[in-house]
Amino acid sequence: MKFSQPAADVHIPDGSPAAAALARTTHLCIAAHQDDIEIMAHSAIAECHGRADLGFTGVVVTDGGGSPRAGKFTAMTDDEMKLVRRDEQRRAADLGRYAAQIQLAHPSSVVKDAKAGIVVDDLSRLLTAMSPRAVYLHNPADKHDTHIAVFLRCLAALRALPEARRPARVLGCEVWRNLDWLLDADKAVLDDSARSELAAELIGAFQSQIAGGKRYDLAIAGRRLANATFFTSHATDRATALTWAMDLTPLVRDPQLDVEQFTLGHIDRLRADVAARLRKYS
Repeated sequence: MKFSQPAADVHIPDGSPAAAALARTTHLCIAAHQDDIEIMAHSAIAECHGRADLGFTGVVVTDGGGSPRAGKFTAMTDDEMKLVRRDEQRRAADLGRYAAQIQLAHPSSVVKDAKAGIVVDDLSRLLTAMSPRAVYLHNPADKHDTHIAVFLRCLAALRALPEARRPARVLGCEVWRNLDWLLDADKAVLDDSARSELAAELIGAFQSQIAGGKRYDLAIAGRRLANATFFTSHATDRATALTWAMDLTPLVRDPQLDVEQFTLGHIDRLRADVAARLRKYS
Protein backbone atom coordinates (compact mmCIF):
# COMPACT_ATOMS: atom_id res chain seq x y z
CA MET A 1 0.00 0.00 0.00
CA LYS A 2 1.45 3.36 -1.06
CA PHE A 3 1.02 6.57 0.95
CA SER A 4 1.81 10.19 0.19
CA GLN A 5 4.87 10.50 2.46
CA PRO A 6 8.07 8.66 1.41
CA ALA A 7 8.84 7.96 5.09
CA ALA A 8 5.49 6.25 5.72
CA ASP A 9 6.02 2.93 7.46
CA VAL A 10 3.97 -0.26 7.37
CA HIS A 11 4.88 -2.80 10.04
CA ILE A 12 3.15 -6.19 10.31
CA PRO A 13 4.30 -7.90 13.54
CA ASP A 14 3.48 -11.46 12.46
CA GLY A 15 4.92 -11.04 8.96
CA SER A 16 1.66 -11.68 7.13
CA PRO A 17 0.80 -9.70 3.98
CA ALA A 18 -0.33 -6.16 4.75
CA ALA A 19 -3.61 -6.62 2.91
CA ALA A 20 -4.47 -9.66 5.03
CA ALA A 21 -3.52 -7.89 8.27
CA LEU A 22 -5.70 -4.90 7.46
CA ALA A 23 -8.57 -7.09 6.34
CA ARG A 24 -8.67 -8.89 9.71
CA THR A 25 -8.70 -5.62 11.68
CA THR A 26 -11.70 -5.43 14.00
CA HIS A 27 -10.40 -2.64 16.26
CA LEU A 28 -8.63 0.43 14.89
CA CYS A 29 -6.95 3.33 16.66
CA ILE A 30 -5.86 6.40 14.71
CA ALA A 31 -3.71 8.78 16.74
CA ALA A 32 -1.55 11.82 16.26
CA HIS A 33 1.73 10.69 17.83
CA GLN A 34 3.76 7.65 18.73
CA ASP A 35 2.56 6.40 22.16
CA ASP A 36 -0.91 8.00 21.87
CA ILE A 37 -2.33 4.65 20.73
CA GLU A 38 -1.11 2.87 23.82
CA ILE A 39 -2.52 5.63 26.06
CA MET A 40 -5.91 5.73 24.33
CA ALA A 41 -6.78 2.21 23.37
CA HIS A 42 -5.31 -0.30 25.83
CA SER A 43 -8.70 -1.92 26.34
CA ALA A 44 -8.86 -2.75 22.63
CA ILE A 45 -5.24 -3.91 22.49
CA ALA A 46 -5.84 -6.22 25.46
CA GLU A 47 -9.08 -7.56 24.00
CA CYS A 48 -7.43 -8.47 20.70
CA HIS A 49 -4.14 -9.74 22.16
CA GLY A 50 -3.52 -13.33 21.10
CA ARG A 51 -6.95 -13.71 19.46
CA ALA A 52 -7.25 -15.24 16.00
CA ASP A 53 -10.75 -13.83 15.54
CA LEU A 54 -9.87 -10.24 16.49
CA GLY A 55 -7.24 -7.87 15.16
CA PHE A 56 -5.99 -4.52 16.45
CA THR A 57 -4.39 -2.02 14.08
CA GLY A 58 -2.73 1.23 15.08
CA VAL A 59 -2.21 4.25 12.85
CA VAL A 60 0.06 7.16 13.77
CA VAL A 61 -0.49 10.21 11.57
CA THR A 62 2.51 12.46 12.34
CA ASP A 63 6.25 11.88 12.02
CA GLY A 64 7.37 12.45 15.63
CA GLY A 65 9.92 15.08 14.71
CA GLY A 66 8.87 17.74 17.19
CA SER A 67 9.07 15.56 20.30
CA PRO A 68 10.50 17.00 23.55
CA ARG A 69 13.82 15.44 24.44
CA ALA A 70 16.31 15.34 27.31
CA GLY A 71 19.11 13.15 28.61
CA LYS A 72 20.74 10.99 25.96
CA PHE A 73 18.15 12.21 23.44
CA THR A 74 18.91 15.92 23.94
CA ALA A 75 21.33 16.32 21.03
CA MET A 76 19.27 14.33 18.53
CA THR A 77 18.10 16.10 15.41
CA ASP A 78 14.48 15.94 14.34
CA ASP A 79 15.37 13.40 11.66
CA GLU A 80 17.12 11.19 14.20
CA MET A 81 14.23 11.49 16.59
CA LYS A 82 11.76 10.48 13.90
CA LEU A 83 13.61 7.19 13.46
CA VAL A 84 13.78 6.56 17.20
CA ARG A 85 10.06 7.14 17.62
CA ARG A 86 9.23 5.04 14.55
CA ASP A 87 11.15 2.11 16.03
CA GLU A 88 9.56 2.56 19.46
CA GLN A 89 6.12 2.39 17.88
CA ARG A 90 7.09 -0.76 16.00
CA ARG A 91 8.26 -2.31 19.28
CA ALA A 92 4.96 -1.48 20.96
CA ALA A 93 3.12 -3.12 18.06
CA ASP A 94 5.24 -6.25 18.49
CA LEU A 95 4.57 -6.36 22.24
CA GLY A 96 0.86 -5.82 21.73
CA ARG A 97 0.66 -8.32 18.85
CA TYR A 98 -1.07 -5.78 16.63
CA ALA A 99 -2.39 -6.94 13.29
CA ALA A 100 -0.67 -3.92 11.74
CA GLN A 101 1.06 -0.70 12.68
CA ILE A 102 0.96 2.11 10.12
CA GLN A 103 2.91 5.36 10.50
CA LEU A 104 1.92 7.95 7.91
CA ALA A 105 4.80 10.34 8.74
CA HIS A 106 3.04 13.63 8.05
CA PRO A 107 4.52 16.83 9.51
CA SER A 108 2.18 18.37 12.09
CA SER A 109 1.98 21.53 9.98
CA VAL A 110 0.44 19.56 7.12
CA VAL A 111 -2.05 17.83 9.41
CA LYS A 112 -3.16 21.19 10.79
CA ASP A 113 -3.77 22.61 7.29
CA ALA A 114 -7.45 22.01 6.60
CA LYS A 115 -6.90 22.73 2.91
CA ALA A 116 -4.27 20.01 2.48
CA GLY A 117 -6.16 16.91 1.42
CA ILE A 118 -3.30 14.40 1.52
CA VAL A 119 -3.88 13.35 5.14
CA VAL A 120 -7.55 12.56 4.51
CA ASP A 121 -6.55 10.79 1.28
CA ASP A 122 -4.11 8.54 3.15
CA LEU A 123 -6.66 7.78 5.85
CA SER A 124 -9.33 7.04 3.27
CA ARG A 125 -6.98 4.66 1.49
CA LEU A 126 -6.47 2.79 4.75
CA LEU A 127 -10.13 2.71 5.71
CA THR A 128 -11.11 1.18 2.37
CA ALA A 129 -8.73 -1.71 3.09
CA MET A 130 -10.38 -2.66 6.37
CA SER A 131 -13.76 -2.84 8.05
CA PRO A 132 -13.22 -2.21 11.77
CA ARG A 133 -16.24 -2.44 14.01
CA ALA A 134 -14.72 -0.11 16.62
CA VAL A 135 -12.55 2.95 15.98
CA TYR A 136 -10.66 4.91 18.64
CA LEU A 137 -9.78 8.56 17.94
CA HIS A 138 -8.74 11.67 19.84
CA ASN A 139 -11.68 13.45 21.39
CA PRO A 140 -12.82 16.88 20.11
CA ALA A 141 -12.33 18.51 23.54
CA ASP A 142 -8.61 17.62 23.72
CA LYS A 143 -6.29 20.59 24.38
CA HIS A 144 -3.47 19.50 22.02
CA ASP A 145 -3.79 21.30 18.67
CA THR A 146 -2.38 18.40 16.63
CA HIS A 147 -4.77 15.97 18.31
CA ILE A 148 -7.72 18.15 17.29
CA ALA A 149 -6.44 18.39 13.72
CA VAL A 150 -5.96 14.63 13.49
CA PHE A 151 -9.43 14.06 14.89
CA LEU A 152 -10.96 16.32 12.23
CA ARG A 153 -9.07 14.60 9.39
CA CYS A 154 -10.20 11.21 10.70
CA LEU A 155 -13.79 12.37 10.92
CA ALA A 156 -13.66 13.58 7.31
CA ALA A 157 -12.32 10.22 6.14
CA LEU A 158 -14.90 8.24 8.12
CA ARG A 159 -17.78 10.38 6.89
CA ALA A 160 -16.62 9.85 3.30
CA LEU A 161 -17.12 6.08 3.63
CA PRO A 162 -20.31 4.60 2.21
CA GLU A 163 -22.89 4.45 4.99
CA ALA A 164 -22.85 0.65 5.07
CA ARG A 165 -19.08 0.62 5.64
CA ARG A 166 -18.91 3.06 8.52
CA PRO A 167 -17.87 1.48 11.83
CA ALA A 168 -20.52 0.57 14.36
CA ARG A 169 -18.79 2.48 17.16
CA VAL A 170 -16.40 5.45 17.16
CA LEU A 171 -14.92 6.71 20.42
CA GLY A 172 -12.91 9.84 21.25
CA CYS A 173 -10.43 9.04 24.02
CA GLU A 174 -8.72 11.17 26.63
CA VAL A 175 -5.04 12.08 26.30
CA TRP A 176 -4.25 15.77 26.78
CA ARG A 177 -7.47 16.73 28.49
CA ASN A 178 -9.01 14.24 30.89
CA LEU A 179 -12.66 13.42 30.31
CA ASP A 180 -13.63 12.92 33.94
CA TRP A 181 -15.67 16.15 33.61
CA LEU A 182 -18.16 14.43 31.32
CA LEU A 183 -21.47 13.55 32.93
CA ASP A 184 -21.55 9.85 33.75
CA ALA A 185 -24.35 9.45 31.21
CA ASP A 186 -22.02 10.86 28.54
CA LYS A 187 -19.01 8.73 29.46
CA ALA A 188 -18.01 5.75 27.34
CA VAL A 189 -16.17 3.52 29.81
CA LEU A 190 -13.07 1.71 28.56
CA ASP A 191 -11.97 -0.92 31.07
CA ASP A 192 -8.17 -1.14 31.01
CA SER A 193 -7.91 -3.60 33.90
CA ALA A 194 -6.88 -6.59 31.77
CA ARG A 195 -3.23 -7.32 31.04
CA SER A 196 -1.81 -4.68 33.37
CA GLU A 197 1.73 -5.93 32.81
CA LEU A 198 1.30 -5.53 29.07
CA ALA A 199 -0.05 -2.01 29.62
CA ALA A 200 3.16 -1.11 31.46
CA GLU A 201 5.33 -2.69 28.78
CA LEU A 202 3.52 -0.81 26.02
CA ILE A 203 4.04 2.59 27.62
CA GLY A 204 7.58 1.57 28.58
CA ALA A 205 8.44 1.00 24.94
CA PHE A 206 8.65 4.78 24.47
CA GLN A 207 11.88 5.46 26.34
CA SER A 208 12.63 8.56 24.30
CA GLN A 209 9.71 10.19 26.10
CA ILE A 210 10.07 8.62 29.54
CA ALA A 211 13.85 9.03 29.82
CA GLY A 212 13.48 12.32 28.01
CA GLY A 213 11.51 13.85 30.85
CA LYS A 214 7.85 12.82 30.36
CA ARG A 215 6.84 10.14 32.88
CA TYR A 216 3.94 8.78 30.89
CA ASP A 217 4.50 5.36 32.47
CA LEU A 218 3.55 6.71 35.90
CA ALA A 219 1.02 9.28 34.76
CA ILE A 220 -1.11 6.97 32.65
CA ALA A 221 -1.23 4.22 35.28
CA GLY A 222 -2.18 6.86 37.86
CA ARG A 223 -4.92 8.38 35.74
CA ARG A 224 -6.46 5.00 34.95
CA LEU A 225 -6.47 4.05 38.62
CA ALA A 226 -7.92 7.43 39.61
CA ASN A 227 -10.68 7.06 37.04
CA ALA A 228 -11.57 3.65 38.43
CA THR A 229 -11.61 4.82 42.06
CA PHE A 230 -13.42 8.12 41.55
CA PHE A 231 -16.01 6.80 39.10
CA THR A 232 -18.65 6.31 41.75
CA SER A 233 -18.78 7.45 45.37
CA HIS A 234 -21.20 4.88 46.77
CA ALA A 235 -19.81 1.58 45.52
CA THR A 236 -16.58 -0.34 45.73
CA ASP A 237 -14.29 -0.34 42.71
CA ARG A 238 -15.27 -2.79 39.99
CA ALA A 239 -12.17 -2.11 37.89
CA THR A 240 -8.54 -1.26 38.59
CA ALA A 241 -8.01 0.93 35.52
CA LEU A 242 -10.41 2.95 33.38
CA THR A 243 -10.11 5.35 30.47
CA TRP A 244 -12.94 7.73 29.62
CA ALA A 245 -14.08 8.33 26.08
CA MET A 246 -16.71 10.37 24.28
CA ASP A 247 -19.07 8.50 21.97
CA LEU A 248 -18.48 10.01 18.54
CA THR A 249 -20.65 7.56 16.65
CA PRO A 250 -23.40 10.15 16.03
CA LEU A 251 -20.88 12.40 14.25
CA VAL A 252 -19.97 9.60 11.84
CA ARG A 253 -23.53 8.42 11.26
CA ASP A 254 -24.76 11.94 10.50
CA PRO A 255 -22.28 13.95 8.39
CA GLN A 256 -24.50 17.02 8.80
CA LEU A 257 -24.10 17.04 12.57
CA ASP A 258 -22.03 20.08 13.57
CA VAL A 259 -18.85 19.08 15.40
CA GLU A 260 -18.60 22.23 17.48
CA GLN A 261 -22.21 22.10 18.65
CA PHE A 262 -21.94 18.38 19.37
CA THR A 263 -18.87 18.96 21.54
CA LEU A 264 -20.19 22.04 23.32
CA GLY A 265 -23.37 20.11 24.12
CA HIS A 266 -21.34 18.00 26.55
CA ILE A 267 -20.12 21.15 28.29
CA ASP A 268 -23.63 22.58 28.41
CA ARG A 269 -24.90 19.41 30.09
CA LEU A 270 -22.11 19.63 32.67
CA ARG A 271 -22.97 23.28 33.36
CA ALA A 272 -26.62 22.42 33.84
CA ASP A 273 -25.74 19.56 36.21
CA VAL A 274 -23.49 21.77 38.36
CA ALA A 275 -26.17 24.48 38.53
CA ALA A 276 -28.87 21.98 39.47
CA ARG A 277 -26.85 20.51 42.34
CA LEU A 278 -26.08 23.94 43.75
CA ARG A 279 -29.72 24.98 43.57
CA LYS A 280 -30.90 21.70 45.10
CA TYR A 281 -29.17 22.33 48.43
CA SER A 282 -29.30 26.13 48.57
